Amino acid sequence: QLVESGGGSVQAGGSLRLSCAVSGDILRNYCMGWFRQAPGKEREGVATIGIAVGTNYVESVKGRFSISKDNAKNTLYLQMNSLKLEDTAMYYCAAVPCTMVPGNPSSARPLSGWPWGLGTQVTVS
Repeated sequence: QLVESGGGSVQAGGSLRLSCAVSGDILRNYCMGWFRQAPGKEREGVATIGIAVGTNYVESVKGRFSISKDNAKNTLYLQMNSLKLEDTAMYYCAAVPCTMVPGNPSSARPLSGWPWGLGTQVTVS
């Protein structure tokens, strides 16, 4: 249903672009979010995007990360610039309730029953 990719190892200050390939018309019908889970920590929302408009970011990534999507390609993106050591984590995408998009993404949760993908690892050194 979805496949995350684009992760890798990068030096601090570098950039990566994550992709989340989804099936069907998910991006046209659902709000989406990127989440990450660092070792020993709980999974947290990082960025959210509405069906038509609206994006939101946790404070720690504002100005560095950008969430976007291409409905024609059925792909969600997360452009990550000026990466920091603390960005090291496994990154996941998921559909989220649209009521969560205006709020702090750290409080975002996936839609009930939404299956997590395998994620893509980002390591900053």
